[in-house]
Amino acid sequence: MSSAADVELFSLETLRDPYPAYQRLRAEAPVFHVPEMNVHVITRYDLVRQAIKETEVFSSRYDGFLQESQRIAFEAASEDVQQQLIKLTAEMVDVPPTMLTLDEPDHTNYRSLVNKLFVAARIREAQDAVQGVIDECAANLLAAGSGPVDFVETFAGPVPLRIIADRLGIPEEDRDFFDDAATAAASALRLTPLPGEEMVRRAQLALDLQKLLIRLVDARRAEPRADMISILANNKLEIGDRALTHGECISVLNQFLVAGHETTASAFSWGMLLLCENPELQEKIRGDDKRIKTFVEETLRMEAPVQGLPRLVTKDTELGGYKLSAGDMVMLRYGAANRDGDQFPSPDDVDVDRAKAGQQLAFGAGVHFCIGAPLARQELTLGFRTLMDMGANWRLAEGAPRPEPEPSFILRNLPGLQVQFDPR
Repeated sequence: MSSAADVELFSLETLRDPYPAYQRLRAEAPVFHVPEMNVHVITRYDLVRQAIKETEVFSSRYDGFLQESQRIAFEAASEDVQQQLIKLTAEMVDVPPTMLTLDEPDHTNYRSLVNKLFVAARIREAQDAVQGVIDECAANLLAAGSGPVDFVETFAGPVPLRIIADRLGIPEEDRDFFDDAATAAASALRLTPLPGEEMVRRAQLALDLQKLLIRLVDARRAEPRADMISILANNKLEIGDRALTHGECISVLNQFLVAGHETTASAFSWGMLLLCENPELQEKIRGDDKRIKTFVEETLRMEAPVQGLPRLVTKDTELGGYKLSAGDMVMLRYGAANRDGDQFPSPDDVDVDRAKAGQQLAFGAGVHFCIGAPLARQELTLGFRTLMDMGANWRLAEGAPRPEPEPSFILRNLPGLQVQFDPR
C-alpha cells in the first residue's frame, strides 16, 4: 500500500498525472517536505487559503526559488552553451521584481497602474473585439471540415495570444515575432530541462523581446495610445512619484505574457479535452450561458493551468500543526487544493451545476488574485459558447492517442490536441 513517503512529485509519471499523489498527500501529509528541492508542498484547500491570506508570514518574494532553478539549468549546460548564455544575458536590461514577486505595499504600487484595464466596465467594452478574435479562429477550425485539426495550434493558442497582444499594443508587423517570443517566455516557467541549443534560442528571443518592448515604450512616451504599454510608459508610481524604468516596464509586461496567454490557452485545451472525454457535457452546456460559465470554473478547478506557486516563510510558524522555520520555501499547490473533497464534493467529476464553483483557486486569491482573471473568464466563456454553437460531437481525432501534458512542476498545459467535430 502506497503512502505519502512514497510520493515522488518530480517523477515524469507524477508530473503528467499528479492527482493520485495529491490525494495521498492531502490525506496523510498536507504539508510535505520534498528534500530534492528543499520545498514544503501544501496540498489541502484550507491550508493553501490560510497561507495565501497570511501574506506577512508567507511572502511572495520568492525570486530566489526561480533563480536557483535557472542556476541548476545553467550549470547542466555545456561550456559552449554557458558562454553563449553569458554573452546574451550581458546584453539584457536588468528586470527587477514587480507584481508577482512583491508584497504590499510595493505589489499594489505596480498593480494599480494597470488595474484599470481589467475592471468590469473595460472588460465589457472589449467584448466585441474579443468575440471577433474568437470568431476568426473558430472559422479556421471550420475550414478543417470533418478532418482532424490541432485544437491547440488553431484555436486555444491563437485566441489569447492575439487578445493579449492587442491589449498590450503590439504592432501588426511585430506579431509573428511576438507570438514566438511570448510562447518561449511563458515556457520558461515550466522549469523543464532543455537542450542547449533551445536554451540559447530562448535567450536570444528574450533579448530581442526586450529590445522590441523598449522600442515600443519609447514610442508610446512620444505618442501614447489606448494600450497597456502606453499606461506603463506615461504614468508614475504612487510610491516614489516617478516614471517606470525600462526594466520595470519589461517586468510587468512579461508577467502578462504568462497570465494573459499561456494559462488561458491551457484552460481552453483542457476544457476541450474534458468535453471530448465526457460528450454528455456538450449537450448540457450548449445554449446555456449559466452552465457554460460553471463549466469554465470546473475546467479551471479540474486542471489548474498554474498548478502551484512558491512562498517564502518570513518567520517561525506552523501550518496545520506542521512547523515551518523562517527562510523555508513552501509551494502552494492550487491543483491539489482544487480537488479537495472537503471543499468540492465529487472533486474528480465535472459538475456544470456545482454550487460555488468559482471558489476554485486557479487564479489564486487575496492581494495576488490574478489581475487578468476577468479577461480570461470572458475569453473562455465566449469561446466555449462559440465552439458549442458551431460544432457538435466534439471528439478526439480517430486513431489519435490521448494527449499527454508537458511535464512541469509549475504550469500544466497540453502541447497539442487532435480533435474532430460535426459542423452545426
